[in-house]
Amino acid sequence: MNFPHRVLVFGATSAIAQATARRLLQQGCDLHLIGRNQTKLQTIIDDLKVRAAPAQKVSGEAADLDNLTDFPHLFDTATTALGSIDAVLIAHGSLPDQKACETNFSNTLAALHTNGISAIALADEAARRMLIQGYGLIAAISSVAGDRGRQSNYVYGAAKGMLNIYLQGLRNRLAPSGINVLTIKPGFVDTPMTAAFEKKGILWASADDIARGIISAMHKRRDIVYLPWFWCGIMFIIRTIPERLFKKLKL
Repeated sequence: MNFPHRVLVFGATSAIAQATARRLLQQGCDLHLIGRNQTKLQTIIDDLKVRAAPAQKVSGEAADLDNLTDFPHLFDTATTALGSIDAVLIAHGSLPDQKACETNFSNTLAALHTNGISAIALADEAARRMLIQGYGLIAAISSVAGDRGRQSNYVYGAAKGMLNIYLQGLRNRLAPSGINVLTIKPGFVDTPMTAAFEKKGILWASADDIARGIISAMHKRRDIVYLPWFWCGIMFIIRTIPERLFKKLKL
């Protein structure tokens, strides 16, 4: 499959998804966007339509992506709007309050559902449909947090770790069918989701930096991509620290 022409984006109101959608549009793609906030989503769609070439399609629908039973309908609507779906970008999620999760397990369950189960369910629905059509690309935004549990964000990390393992198995299963499964692992990204963080230093990237890396990984049909690239080395070091030492670190 060449670079996908018709792309379905979940979590389209996130900063990374918005930046990626603009770059996909520049690639000549038709887009169908799904996000939670109707007003914000419509603003994004209107902006993309202004940027689009006359023949390009840009459409969308507001939906609560924690409601798994809606997913078949959302895929059906997107297929009608685009004609067919070449690629799915799963960009939806939230950054939970770790302390709140520690004091109330219902917060933990909600975070695992939004960042893990929901994303997995979307990938599952995409995989079933792409197997029927015989081609496709499934790209999901995970996080470097899923590479090793750290006291500062291990609930979020557990959800992303679950997503990573699922995508790894799905990639193994779909490889003979020619369907590409891309796991995207950003590090620190300056977005509204990280508004409470002090954003200083070379480790922080912009949403557009990540979008540029996503487009490149899609072109190259990568399996896993760390964004920016240096997070691959950072996480290799973090993963290889012996547990007896790691548990003493405040990370």
